[in-house]
Amino acid sequence: MSDTALTPVEQKKVVFYDDEITAVLVQIGDEEKVYVPIKPVCDFLGVSWSGQRRRINRDAVLSEEIRSVNVTFTEPSRTRQISMICLPLDYISGFLFGINAARTKPEIKDKLIRYQRECYRILADAFVAPALSVQPIDADDQSLMQLHNMALVIASTTKEMLEVRRVALSNETRLDAAREYLRGMNNRLKVVEHRTRAGSLTDEQAREIQHRVNLIALELTVHDPSVKHHGGVYETLRQETMSTGYKHIPMKGYEDALSFLDNWLGAIQQTEIPVENG
Repeated sequence: MSDTALTPVEQKKVVFYDDEITAVLVQIGDEEKVYVPIKPVCDFLGVSWSGQRRRINRDAVLSEEIRSVNVTFTEPSRTRQISMICLPLDYISGFLFGINAARTKPEIKDKLIRYQRECYRILADAFVAPALSVQPIDADDQSLMQLHNMALVIASTTKEMLEVRRVALSNETRLDAAREYLRGMNNRLKVVEHRTRAGSLTDEQAREIQHRVNLIALELTVHDPSVKHHGGVYETLRQETMSTGYKHIPMKGYEDALSFLDNWLGAIQQTEIPVENG
């Protein structure tokens, strides 16, 4: 994710049943993209924002697409901008279908399924270019106008279906990778067993520590881009674990180190970043 928040050229509020979803249009080079803030969608659905944020970060596709975008909020006494984590509209279906309706609370299951089925199309329709919207000149044009509007709906629905299929194929690819990983698990377990007896972290465990440190440093950079935060995070971890470096954390302290880093990351991700309105 880029450290610099994007500034939209247009912002709309789209009423989806009883929810008011904000979407923004961003100009990136010669391309226009519609982005949707994810935290409000999680709030509408009653699912944990911090948990969904972690899921996005773990996803090989979604983690590459998230962007920070300045979203404007009008309050009784002022107008302000908040930098919010957003996904492109084309990836909203992929995000929503990643939430398993069978594992959600019964009271939100129907709402989640409605979002999965209809949310993309409703938001896409809100950003259809005005030039595509036609009005009849006289009564004889009614049938042509209906055909035109029907074609727009078919095009939007087809795009949504293709996105769902893309996500399904992506999931199948990940399943194949998981099967391949499991085939080599016995060898990895032997290495882990050897390293455990030696009392040092495995390379894989060291990478897990490093991955979490990188995530925390990226989040801190959003708060203060003028500072390189990796060194500070490593130093704090070193003091917490009483070790000379993350690769020298004793095996018995590995789980405590992960818990410390996860709690730190979760605390940062709970806070949206206000941006002063110039």
